[in-house]
Amino acid sequence: MPNVTSSVVVPVDPATAFAVAQTTGEVRLRWDSFIRRQYFLDGATDPAVGVQTHTRHRWGLGVVSEYVSYAPPTNVGMKMVRGPWFFSHLAGGWRFAAAEGATKATWKYSFRCRPRWLAPLAEAIGCRVLQRDIDRRIAGFARGCRDEVVLASVRDAGGGAP
Repeated sequence: MPNVTSSVVVPVDPATAFAVAQTTGEVRLRWDSFIRRQYFLDGATDPAVGVQTHTRHRWGLGVVSEYVSYAPPTNVGMKMVRGPWFFSHLAGGWRFAAAEGATKATWKYSFRCRPRWLAPLAEAIGCRVLQRDIDRRIAGFARGCRDEVVLASVRDAGGGAP
């Protein structure tokens, strides 16, 4: 199964980095250029294992994902429940580890394309496209970890270090 991974070291503690990664609404859009819109489904207001979200990608593609792990401040994992026809599988995990007064964030995505006869070509192209998108997204996350508006929002919500 193809995978793409991207890492960055950010100048905040793991709890703050994790909290930035879980921001929502306008605060999320300040750093996450990957999405156009994202919201919880079924009345959920907070992330937790089993909670589903709807994400509208900046290109207009929609995905319903479900949290399969949620362990602040170290990791979060999600899997696609419903999404674009060309993915038979899409999942991602974000890890946050202390790194000499900072945090190393590592984001890994795995996917499988369909139809199977086209998968080798589609997955090769998908690796390039997703790698570029994930590299850009994690760079935006790094900017968010330096953005005073984002950091203030996280502090106000009780996430991360004061």
